[in-house]
Amino acid sequence: MVSWIISRLVVLIFGTLYPAYYSYKAVKSKDIKEYVKWMMYWIIFALFTTAETFTDIFLCWFPFYYELKIAFVAWLLSPYTKGSSLLYRKFVHPTLSSKEKEIDDCLIQAKDRSYDALVHFGKRGLNVAATAAVMAASKGQGALSERLRSFSMQDLSTIRGDSSSTVPASVTVRTSSKQSLPKPSRSASEGTGSSGTA
Repeated sequence: MVSWIISRLVVLIFGTLYPAYYSYKAVKSKDIKEYVKWMMYWIIFALFTTAETFTDIFLCWFPFYYELKIAFVAWLLSPYTKGSSLLYRKFVHPTLSSKEKEIDDCLIQAKDRSYDALVHFGKRGLNVAATAAVMAASKGQGALSERLRSFSMQDLSTIRGDSSSTVPASVTVRTSSKQSLPKPSRSASEGTGSSGTA
């Protein structure tokens, strides 16, 4: 565990931060020789970091594994061994030069496929969102119409604030027809009473 922590610190400080600062100085001074040197280092370090991801899983049990990683980073950086320049010139540059066309074609295809996939999923996402919005609107509209149907005429007249029309029209018609029945009988009795006295 201690070896892992020390290894991570060495790789972070001497493998990343130290070269980053000297890369900054090379860019600032516009020294082409230094610039090329640090570009070669970063290419090798990128390959090292990629390989390290897998070797940390499968080879961490190997004796002195973390110490070997520290020694490798020191070898890459050393101005005496020029490890990164050596690895770049002997292995990386010839390999990349011979496979450059295939790598470029694969990158272009991956770029096109990712763009097509992004457009496809974007369209599907918009369709799903539009369908959800239509469903929500139709459900909301149905709920509103059901709520409006549940109101009776009496409820609607109370909402308007018309207190005189709280009694339904059918009830007022019935009561008015009942009140009109006694009137003719009174007038008939009054007519007979008045004719009797006269």
